[in-house]
Amino acid sequence: MKANKLLLIAAICAAFALTCHADNRWRSEVDRLIQAGEFARAEQVMKRLPKAERTRCEVQIDSLCTIMQRIRKDFTMTPEQGVALIRERMPNVTPEQITDWKANHKLEYMVIDGKEWWFRKSVRNLWLLADEFKDEQDADKEQSYASRRRYYLEAMQTPADANGCRDRRHVAITFTLDVDADAVPAGETIRAWMPFPYENLRQTGIRYTGGNRPVTFSTGSRHHTVYMEATAVKGQPTHFEYSFEYDVAERHIAQQDLLAMLEPYDKQSELYRRYTGNDGPHIQISPESISLAREIVGDETNPVLQAAKIYYWISKSFPWAGAREYSTIPNMPQYVMEHRHGDCGQVALLYITLARSLGIPARWESGWMLHPGEVNWHDWAETYFEGVGWVPTDPSFGRSTVDTPMNDYYATGIDLYRMASNETVGDRLSPPKKFIRSETVDFQPGEVEWRGGNLYYDCWHSRLTVNSIEKINK
Repeated sequence: MKANKLLLIAAICAAFALTCHADNRWRSEVDRLIQAGEFARAEQVMKRLPKAERTRCEVQIDSLCTIMQRIRKDFTMTPEQGVALIRERMPNVTPEQITDWKANHKLEYMVIDGKEWWFRKSVRNLWLLADEFKDEQDADKEQSYASRRRYYLEAMQTPADANGCRDRRHVAITFTLDVDADAVPAGETIRAWMPFPYENLRQTGIRYTGGNRPVTFSTGSRHHTVYMEATAVKGQPTHFEYSFEYDVAERHIAQQDLLAMLEPYDKQSELYRRYTGNDGPHIQISPESISLAREIVGDETNPVLQAAKIYYWISKSFPWAGAREYSTIPNMPQYVMEHRHGDCGQVALLYITLARSLGIPARWESGWMLHPGEVNWHDWAETYFEGVGWVPTDPSFGRSTVDTPMNDYYATGIDLYRMASNETVGDRLSPPKKFIRSETVDFQPGEVEWRGGNLYYDCWHSRLTVNSIEKINK
């Protein structure tokens, strides 16, 4: 399988270049230099462009410069600082161990213009990835499994409705976003987009309950948001706040039930064509990805069982680790395959790519996980089975449940502790954003800008607070 994995990586790189840069040969060269850490040379290529070309490609050039700035923000640790942190836990660590970890992507680093820099999360990720810490990793998985099992057993006490939904709860949430004082000149307008749930089988009865500023709800975007504006005041932070409520349910359809309901795909339908094809730089179907997917599923031809095999393979093969900013990664599945680890969104995109490579419709869903003590951003997928519809699939949560009594649960189900606000990756915001987003793929903490440009994460912070999750007695 190793050869096919390498072929998949190469194919994804080629597909990214073709889809994004066919009209600009200079752009392909600049992308190559950025990924190689040759930032100074990349800047020189852009500076040497004819004036007319620089004017025509101003937005692209600004975006590329922004990407380099963001990579620098992610790779801020010197090797000396990193080794010192490791020695706090492993006083006898050897240079050979460091070299081996780097070679096997357990320690992520980048050489930028000839100087080595470590990813700011690299040492924390090392404890999650290196074989030397396997006992602790196994203990963490057991703890996670115990939590997942508790939520599962709690939900199973309630009978499912016709759509497989159980244990419906009423959720009340407050979301806040605070822009640092003087991040924007006084008198200027600050524009803020923040997440909002959308109606689906699991989420119903969505109700906005108030905020501290006038709100505009998104239209036509699959990143569902509320939008607010405020005028910056000198010396004062700018506060945005709103609240909402909705009903949410656990949803799980057992594999044997899916198999019984499954019908042949209508391959001429718009849905089938849309969700089995390419979608931007992160979901690219190629002969190599098809070959890898077929190798994973073997002789299996049933789409329910094929999807399960892909889910198991990903959940077992790629441990979780803190990720770089998504906007700095050209292709997520390539990153996972090359680095041998990935966070929730990265493995979800790999799952979607491989499922589509077999003609199984799959799509993105994301928002927040609301589990007690674990409120955070989270991404997962949905898989479409004819005769059933869209079914949740969470390969990231599958990492702590495969090879357990919950082996199949997150392959075709999801717990109720979710707030889904995104139905795709990289959609345009509503109202439109003028500058490159802080997060170009997903949307969870929010986005902020003013007429002078985008405000990156170091200028503001947001928070989602779960006020209550209460059982609905019916």
